[in-house]
Parts: sequence; structure tokens; C-alpha cells
Amino acid sequence: MRRPGGLWAAIAISAALATTILGGSPALAEDYPSWSDVEAAKGDETAKQAEVDRISTLLTGLEARAAELGDAAVQKGAEYGQAQADLQRASTRADTIQQQADAADAAAETTTQQVGRLAAQIYRSGGDGLGLDALFDEDQADALLYRLGAMSKLTEQAGSMQEQAEAQKNTASLLSEQAGIERTERDRLAAEAQKRLDEARAAQEAADAEVEQQKQLSETLYAQLASLKDTTAQLEESYRQGQIAAEQYRQQQEAAARDAAAESDDDDSSGGGDGGGLVPPPPGAVIADPATAKAYAQEQLNARGWGGNEFNCLVALWNRESGWRVTARNPSSGAYGIPQSLPGSKMASAGADWQTNAATQVNWGLGYIAARYGSPCGAWAHSQNVGWY
Repeated sequence: MRRPGGLWAAIAISAALATTILGGSPALAEDYPSWSDVEAAKGDETAKQAEVDRISTLLTGLEARAAELGDAAVQKGAEYGQAQADLQRASTRADTIQQQADAADAAAETTTQQVGRLAAQIYRSGGDGLGLDALFDEDQADALLYRLGAMSKLTEQAGSMQEQAEAQKNTASLLSEQAGIERTERDRLAAEAQKRLDEARAAQEAADAEVEQQKQLSETLYAQLASLKDTTAQLEESYRQGQIAAEQYRQQQEAAARDAAAESDDDDSSGGGDGGGLVPPPPGAVIADPATAKAYAQEQLNARGWGGNEFNCLVALWNRESGWRVTARNPSSGAYGIPQSLPGSKMASAGADWQTNAATQVNWGLGYIAARYGSPCGAWAHSQNVGWY
């Protein structure tokens, strides 16, 4: 979504957003208000406002912690994917070099056997009864000289083949040694990949547990907030999500202004997404395929009143960015998901399941496009001009 050159700006935006909306530390259990605290505060406006502020801060902490752990899980998943790719390359190298060593060893063995057969032929040629006396026998002299010449050539050939066999043996030995080194590296990388896998699983479990805790605690906190303000939990949650969306929109507009200023100073584009790599999905996660994600996106575009051409623009845009893959991750910037959100946890404003849910990612992405460019074709035109959106 963001060009590499704007990465630091994106990080700054993310940090500001985390401080303003998603910042804060997770509260300790004793910091959460009880229902008796809420009831006691209702009789005093100052106490009531204090409890409202307290609950808002707690919600901010929960959201920030869930976002932090979600991004960490994506990062650990990417590290595991890289370790697995490194392991695959090392395994291929080790296998290839071992095959070359085996081929060189087999060639040396074949050449050695040929030398043996040639030596036997030389021996037989020298032992057929034609002795030195044949030089003085006019009838046998020519045959003897011919055979001596042939033996000389055979001996020369045998020597050359022996040198070739030795060279092949040396090559096989060197390749076998190199294959051993590659196998050692492969084993090291296998252990590293397993370590990264364990870390990725642990990070994902922590993220999932935090999301579940956030869901449970948020339900209570929103209910308490509604009780204090004499509204409903649903209304309070919708209002808060609206605040988050508004803050993200403000940050996007500021980023757009900075980008426009940067483009006027430097027309050089750094290129956009190329589909990126894939982060291994969390264990047990059901990941929608690109076709399913596109079908859902088309429904959402229709609901927004965007016509068929807008869908074509969106398909082209997200084909370039992510290939419509839920777990696509840009290895350079860390942007994640179908719309290449940076960081991925920004999509938490559309749903806690942003890591794996195509619908959540599409909803967030369409909201981003609408706020930043007005429509998918506006975003696609920008991407065509500068290589990112």
C-alpha cells in the first residue's frame, strides 16, 4: 500500500495513532472497575466522568495490547516463513552437491575400470610370443614394430585415463566434503526453522488469547460505560469505533498531504507491492482464497454504489498489492493482508480477526480507499502514476 520511501512516515503515523487511539498499557486486573464502582459514581458528576475516563483508558489499553500482539504474531509468522525458505534452499543445495559428488565418484570408478581393462590389453599385447629376436626376422619385424607402437599408445592412453580417474576422485572427495558442510548448515537451519515455528505458534496463541480477553473485558466495559452514560453498550462501541475510524482518516489525510508534497519535490516512485511473501496462517485458521475474497469485495462495492468499472480497478489494485491473499506480507515494509495495511493491526478497527478474515480486511481496505482516494479507480490511478497507493 505504501511505497518503501514513505515507510518512516507510515511508522510515524502508526505510532501517533497508537498513542492517540490505541496507545497505553494493559491494565492490571485490580484496575478494572466493578459494578459497585460504577453504581457509586452515578450520583456524582465528577466521579461519573472519572469512571468514564477510566473505562475509556482501559479500552484503549486492551485495543493497543491486542494490536501489538497481533502485529508480533504476523512478524513471527514471517520469520518462520523466511526460516523455512532458507531451510528449503539449503536442503536443495545439499542434495544437489551430494548428487554431483556421487556422479563424480561413479565417473572415477568407471574410469578406473577402463584403466584396468586397458592395462590387461597391454599385458596381453606384450605377451603374444614376439620377442626381441623378431627384430632380426624380416617376416616378423614389421609386426613387432607395429605392436610396439600400439602398446606405446595404449600405455599413454592408460596414463591419461589414470590421471583423469584421480582428478575425478579428488572432485568427488571435495564435493562430498562440501555436501557435508551443506548438510550441517541444513541441520542448523532446520533447528532454526523449528525454533521460529515454536515462536510463531506462541505469538499467535498470545494474540488469540489477548483478543479473547479483549472481547470479554470489552463487553463488560462497554456495558459499564453505557450504564454511566445512560445509553447502550452497542451505541458506545459504535461511537468508539467511529472515533478510531475518524482518527485514522485524519492521519491518512495528513499522510496524503505529505506524500503530495514529496511527489512535487521528487517525482521518482519507488514501486508498489508485488504480491509480497506469504505469512504461514495461524494453526487451525481457515483462510479464504482470492476468489472468495473478490466475490465478497464485489458485494461490498455494490452496496456502496460503486459500479463494475470500480470493481475492475479494485481487482487490478489488489492483484498488484497482494494477489488478494489474506496472509500476504511485504518483506520490505511489513504491510500485511489483502489491502496491505501498514501495520496490519490498523485493520483491527474493522475486526479483531484481521489476521485471517478476508471480509474484515476488505472492509477496512474499502474504507481506507474511500477516505483517501474516493473510489477504487481513484486509488488505482494513483497507483499507476506512482507505483503505490
